[in-house]
Order: sequence, then structure tokens, then C-alpha cells
Amino acid sequence: MRRSVVRNLSVFAALGSMVAVGAAAPPSSVSRAPASTVKEPVAVGSGGAVASVDADASAAGIEVLKHGGNAVDAAVATAAALGVTEPYSSGVGGGGYFVYYDAKSRKVHTIDGRETAPLTAGSDLFLENGKPIAFNDAVTSGLSVGTPGTPATWQSALDAWGSRSLGSALKPATKLASDGFTVDDTFRSQTASNEARFRNFPDTAKLFLPGGKLPEVGSTFKNPDLARTYQQLGREGTGAMYRGDIGKDVVKTANKPPVDPGSGYNARPGKLSAKDLTAYGAKLQAPSRTSYRGLGVYSMAPSSSGGTSVGEALNILENTDLSKASDVQYLHRFIEASRVAFAERGRWVGDPAFEDVPTKGLLSQRFADSRECLIKDDAVLKSPLAPGDPRHPGKCGEAGDKAAPTTYEGENTTHLTAADKWGNVVSYTLTIESTGGSGITVPGRGFLLNNELTDFSFAPASAEVHDPNLPGPGKRPRSSISPTIVLDKAGKPVVAVGSPGGATIITTVLQTLTGFLDRDLPLVDAIAAPRASQRNAAQTELEPGLYGSGVRAKLEAIGHSFKENPEIGAATGVQRLVGGKWLAAAEKVRRGGGSAMVVSPGK
Repeated sequence: MRRSVVRNLSVFAALGSMVAVGAAAPPSSVSRAPASTVKEPVAVGSGGAVASVDADASAAGIEVLKHGGNAVDAAVATAAALGVTEPYSSGVGGGGYFVYYDAKSRKVHTIDGRETAPLTAGSDLFLENGKPIAFNDAVTSGLSVGTPGTPATWQSALDAWGSRSLGSALKPATKLASDGFTVDDTFRSQTASNEARFRNFPDTAKLFLPGGKLPEVGSTFKNPDLARTYQQLGREGTGAMYRGDIGKDVVKTANKPPVDPGSGYNARPGKLSAKDLTAYGAKLQAPSRTSYRGLGVYSMAPSSSGGTSVGEALNILENTDLSKASDVQYLHRFIEASRVAFAERGRWVGDPAFEDVPTKGLLSQRFADSRECLIKDDAVLKSPLAPGDPRHPGKCGEAGDKAAPTTYEGENTTHLTAADKWGNVVSYTLTIESTGGSGITVPGRGFLLNNELTDFSFAPASAEVHDPNLPGPGKRPRSSISPTIVLDKAGKPVVAVGSPGGATIITTVLQTLTGFLDRDLPLVDAIAAPRASQRNAAQTELEPGLYGSGVRAKLEAIGHSFKENPEIGAATGVQRLVGGKWLAAAEKVRRGGGSAMVVSPGK
């Protein structure tokens, strides 16, 4: 087997000896954190590791690890801190997907903490007079608010695999919310992009536009309401959300959004009820699994499409030696495999409680082989590409249904990875959907409500093709979240990765994995590499580093068409080294750079 796949651990050790903590790139010029927690994109050492987009959040996880907590405790602490410093991407008003590797049993477990539609929702949730409402009207509304799954995810993870109580895990974030963090360029710019709609809601404006103005870079941003919310959750448990006062406030706010009467904005009311909250449960379920170059790749099974789509694309690429391919050949194959996987995703993947999702078939090598044969070195497949039928893999080119376009999915979320001294690993992606979610802050609670139900198809993507992602009572909207853990033949972790980015999550994780496993890129460089994203569309999105390169012209000569996307995803990862050491990696530039930390830095 090639060294690029096996990644001999002596090579890992050599890499660790060459990389001083944070040496891969200078820190962001403006940091939210004090000097002790400046952002660095790579860290090597022992005792455990955490990587996220934010230095304060990573530090919260490291604090838990230093005091004897495990990777699950650290992941919850980091996620809660991200709810403070990344409130436009995550928080207790949202949901997510949690992937956990247990070092003792060498098994991977997952939690589906996706938000759910109200129990009264039908397939016409976003229709008026038989036609879909305007997407922007749904985004900033109570109608788009799903039952939050994040608190249940935290509690489920801690109950199953943690060593700390929820109250203990929330302490670093509670202090951060109370004491405040330093505003950076990213936080200010995200606030600015939401300013107009934030002003429609007095509670949102009061919190995120202090004094009626955008927060200044370098200023301290405090959220005492969120600190009190965390204290209540720690004291009373998640019952405060699903059966108590916090939940009552969520329902009231979603169903009657508190709009400034002078704004002229009409926020559509939601349909949440107390029954929706009491009925909610985070699902502990088996991961998706595929084999790639002899390694086990574990991720989220439906309701997320992440595990099946990344897995299918990897199975398609299994037949190509990407380590020897030129940059043009590699990107061509990567783009075409992504295109094919998205064709299947749109036709077959939805909430398995409502849809007969052929997960096993989507992840079978036989099915991948029946689709890989469509890809030619000197031609480009046309989108939208018709899906194959994973239940009955046919001859090359046989479609399982008519082609349908890929529906839109918002591109904001946040991701964290964590590992501990015992070898346990967490890959966790959490979200409130759009940047700023619904834009509606729960009065007195300090957090934004999600607008996750906009991930449903408002109407079938094609009238002639079954759409598995229409709304339904208590249904989970399809997601692309793809937290992934890769294991070697002995069942030990090789790497864990994940990213935000809506439907681009799938292509980001796929590109990061192939960059690391096949192209011999160090993890931090596989994360930093300029990205492409093809989602069964006429054009492939390219970041500037590829859009302005000579590779683009060579791909266009084959038949590819491109459009520029200034930023795709914001990944983090951890890599197991020899001797119980870890390498944590995050973005060098995207979202102002990420934050990688270890408990005990060292070579």
C-alpha cells in the first residue's frame, strides 16, 4: 500500500519535530483573544488537542482537558464557547451532528442532533396559494425555526461518553459570556452583513448593535443573558429547554417574533409548540462507513447527506491513483466524483424516519463502480446529471430517475475537532443555518434562533422526480454536515476533519481528505489548499487561488465551466501522531484564521 495512504507514523513524528506550535502561518492581525490565546493554525503536542475557528473556544476545550476531562467534555465546552464568540453560526438555538471515536472499544458512534419541523408541519409549510414563498421571507422569520437540538446533543454526548456534568462543561463558556471577548474583523463584518435585518428585532439590535452601532474591532463584547442561560441549563439540565422556561420563551419568540413596530417588517410567525420540544430527542445512531485505500472512513448517516455523499465520492475515486495524478487530472476527477455523488444525494437522501434511504447501496463499491464509468478524462459530465439507482446498480450510464437540479442550502455553520490523552476523538459540526440564523434573538436569553427549516425543499426540485427533502411533521431537514473520523486497519484514528459551509461541506471534507491521504499534504496544508466545489450544477465554484490559476484554463479546455467563490468552508482537524501525541490544524486565512491548540506543546 502506498506511503501516502498508510502515512507511516515515523513520518508523522518527523513532521511534528519540524513544526513549532503555530509556525505554519502568522496569527490573524486582530484576535478576539488575549495574548495567551492568540490564533495559531497548527499545534503539536501531548495531552489532547482542540481545533476550532476561535481561540477562546479552543482554549475552553483545552482547559477542560487540562483538568482531566475527556474529548467529549472538551467538545461540549468548545461548542458552548463558540455559542458565545460565533453566535451567528452556532448556539443553543440550533442543532448539529456529533461523531465520537471511543479508544477503548475502537468503535465510532454518532448523534443526530438535527432540528425538527413542528409536528403540525406539512409538505406545504413554505407554500402560499400553491407557490413557494420568497426564500428571503422565510429566512428571517419564525416559520423557518426548527426545534433546537444542540442542548439535547450536549447532554446525550455527556451521558453516553463524557466524564463531566453539563454544568461543569458549560463553566468556561459561561465565564466567557460574562467577561466578554475581543471583537475582531470577522465578527464585525458578519454583524455588518446582518445589520439591516437585525434592526428589525429590538432584542437582536440591543445585543448585537450595542448603543445602536456596529461593535468596534478591539472592543469587548459581553453577553450576560447567555451567561444566565448557560447557568440555568447547567443547574436544571436540558429540561429547561425541552420542558421548562427556556423552551417556553423559544416557542413564544418563534410564534410571535418580537419585531420593531416602526421597522415595517412583517416576520412570518412560526408553528412551534411545547409539544414539539417535549417530543424532541437527539438520536444515537450508527455512523456511515466506507473503506478507502484500506482505511475506514466514518461519518454521519442520514438525516445528513454528508456521510453517504463523501463516501460515494471516495468510492468513485478509489479506482484512480490520485497520488500520481497531475493537478489537472486530480481536480477533474474530484469535480466529476462530486457531481455524481450530488446527483444521488438529491434523489435519495432525506430523513430516514420518513424516507426509504438506501444508505447501504449508496456506500457500496459496486454502485460506485457503476457510476465511476461515466467519468472520462477528456470530457465533462453535464449537469444536472440524472441519478443512478443504488438499490439496483445497472450498466454504466443507466439512470435511476430523471435529472433534477440541486436545491439551495445555506453556507454557514461551525466545526470543531477534539482529542484526549486516552485516544478518544470527537468531530462535531453545529449550526443555526444562515449567518445570523433567523435574526431573531430570544428576549432575555442571549441566543439567536435557527432558520434551519429553510434546508427543506420548499417545493419539489422537479415536478417529475420524487423529492425526499420536503417538509413533514417532526421531520429533520436534509443536511450536508460531514464530521468525519478515519481509522487505520487496527481501528486507531488516523485523522478527523469537518467543516462548515452548507452543501460545500461535502466537497470541502472530500478535498481535505484526498489532499491529506492521497496528495501527501500535511493536514494544515490540506485544509488551507484552495478549494473547488461541484454540486451537480452547470458551473463549479472555485476559490481565487484556483480561479486565477493556470489549472483553471486547462480544466476549461476539457469542458469545465467555473464561477468564483471568495471563500468555501472553514475546516479543522486533528491527526494522531506517535507516542500519544496529536497534531491539531485549522484554517490559516479563512474566517480570519482558525485556532489549533494542544494541552502540552512539544516536538
